[in-house]
Amino acid sequence: MAMLLVAAAPAFPAQPLDSNKPASTIVDSNIREEEALSKTEAGKVISAIDRTRDNIGTVRKTTKLDTVDIVFLTDAARSEGGPPPAIENKVKQHQDDVAELRQEIEANALLFNAIDSRRVLAEDVLAVEFDNPGKIVIYAAAKPPK
Repeated sequence: MAMLLVAAAPAFPAQPLDSNKPASTIVDSNIREEEALSKTEAGKVISAIDRTRDNIGTVRKTTKLDTVDIVFLTDAARSEGGPPPAIENKVKQHQDDVAELRQEIEANALLFNAIDSRRVLAEDVLAVEFDNPGKIVIYAAAKPPK
C-alpha cells in the first residue's frame, strides 16, 4: 500500500544540492543587498516608518515577489550604538506598528527566509517599502554577514 501512495504522489522534487540556481534566489525572488549609511537613507527610512501601518497588511498578503532588496544601515547596527536619534525617535513613535510589522515578517515564509538568509533578525528591521507590485525594500539596522 505504501508503494502505491509513493507512486501516486506528485513529483515535487526538492532543489538539489548541486543546483545551478543562485543562493540569492528564494522562492523565485531575487534577493539583493546593499550597504548604506542611515544619514543618507534617513528620509526614506523615516517615510517608510510613517507608512508602517499600511505596509503591515501588504506584508501579510505577500506570497510572491520578483525582488527583495535588503538595505543594511551599517552605522545603525546595535554594535554601532543603534539608529541615529531621528530614526530611533520615529521607531519609538510607531513602536506598536513596528513590532507588528516584525511579527508579520517572521510569519511570512518568503520574507522571513529572505532576511534569515542574510542573517538579519526581525528585530533589526526598521521598516519596509513596496516600490512597485513585485518589489520590497527592507531597511535593517544591521551589518551584512561576513
